[in-house]
Amino acid sequence: MVIRISDLRFGWHPGTDLLRIDRFEQRQGEQLLLRGPSGCGKSTFLGLVSGVLEPRQGQVCVLGTDMRALSGRARDRLRGEKMGVIFQQFNLLPYLSVIDNVVLPARLFQARRDALAARSLNPVDEALRLLAAMGLPEGLADRPVHRLSVGEQQRVAGARALMGHPPLVIADEPTSALDEDGQGEFLALLMAQIRHSGASLLMVSHQSCAQLPFDRVISMRELCPDDGAPATVTPAA
Repeated sequence: MVIRISDLRFGWHPGTDLLRIDRFEQRQGEQLLLRGPSGCGKSTFLGLVSGVLEPRQGQVCVLGTDMRALSGRARDRLRGEKMGVIFQQFNLLPYLSVIDNVVLPARLFQARRDALAARSLNPVDEALRLLAAMGLPEGLADRPVHRLSVGEQQRVAGARALMGHPPLVIADEPTSALDEDGQGEFLALLMAQIRHSGASLLMVSHQSCAQLPFDRVISMRELCPDDGAPATVTPAA
């Protein structure tokens, strides 16, 4: 399993549980959509999976590693090396060019460089390939990223997350700034590249994305019920 969670409890205040998950599993290579309205804890859940947040109780095992056994610095390194994260607000570096934003993970993390070297790939060449695969118009690679449209910046963020073939891609409301046509196109391109690389996708959204071929779609209500029922979500047999 790429993600295995058991007996998780998390809250911002002592004695209060925002998330209560008895069991959750995601298989390697699975593309999973977690749906729910704004404010229901979707981004908090991604924070726990990615190691930004630490649960009050329970086990969060990601890519074979018990996240609670790691220091904060070790969790940050694991996230940088093995997880491609697409943030809701993109988090691109505005003073860097498009190509430099995409290559950045390979410059910061040896594991990303090693993954490229194992495939005899040059980081710049791979960045250009990813940008083209994500549908970014030719000729924009050297442009400062702040001069791009919102849709173009989102494609750069997707390419950056995929740089260096991370085994897990995490996407937090990745299409919230796009119109309906742009949402479907972006996600279709992103999912095709993730499937091509064999990575797993864990995406959260308040939208249904029903037209897209996710392997599994679950709701926050299933994952974290508020009626006291056990919260157990595992892949279908």
